[in-house]
Amino acid sequence: MTKRFFDIVAASIGLVVLSPLLVVCAVYVKLDSKGPVFFRQIRVGLRGSTFRIHKFRTMVDNAEAGGEQITAARDVRITECGAILRRYKLDELPQLIDVLLGHMSLVGPRPEVPRFIAHVPEPVRSVILSVRPGITDMASVHFRDESALLSGANNADYYIGVILPQKLRYYVDYVNQQSFWLDMKIILLTFGVLLQRTQPVAKVGK
Repeated sequence: MTKRFFDIVAASIGLVVLSPLLVVCAVYVKLDSKGPVFFRQIRVGLRGSTFRIHKFRTMVDNAEAGGEQITAARDVRITECGAILRRYKLDELPQLIDVLLGHMSLVGPRPEVPRFIAHVPEPVRSVILSVRPGITDMASVHFRDESALLSGANNADYYIGVILPQKLRYYVDYVNQQSFWLDMKIILLTFGVLLQRTQPVAKVGK
């Protein structure tokens, strides 16, 4: 079974099975605050191509006009509904659409915005952009509470200088070791982390 075939089958099943939850989330977003249901943002994908990622909107409408492209845990732009969706990662579910469209995979390096990709050294950039970006990966598991880490800094410099370099190591390791069984392991780890009642904040290395 090829990775792309598995992505299509799994994403299709996921959208069908989760459709009631997706509808509930969409209605909650719409009723909670003014603005569109989906948040769409340009990300960098396979071989440097760009696409608009789909997420449920978790912040006030046009939030990027009033702040950073990264979000700390106590960011005032986060809506009441958004805080709940972010806590359980429900805001990421619409990315199953991006998987079906061929922009993303279920597992792979998380897609970054062009601004942050520009700070990735060229050899590393070529490696991580050689595969489709994913909804989840080992970096996502490790940095489950990334927003909490950013709450002490809440600026792009901290993300670029401290967090992103560590994520890049996970991305490169994944590309070099990728396999169907590794994808299954990451998916199971992701579900395991999401089912935990309390989430330990990832420790940022030196």
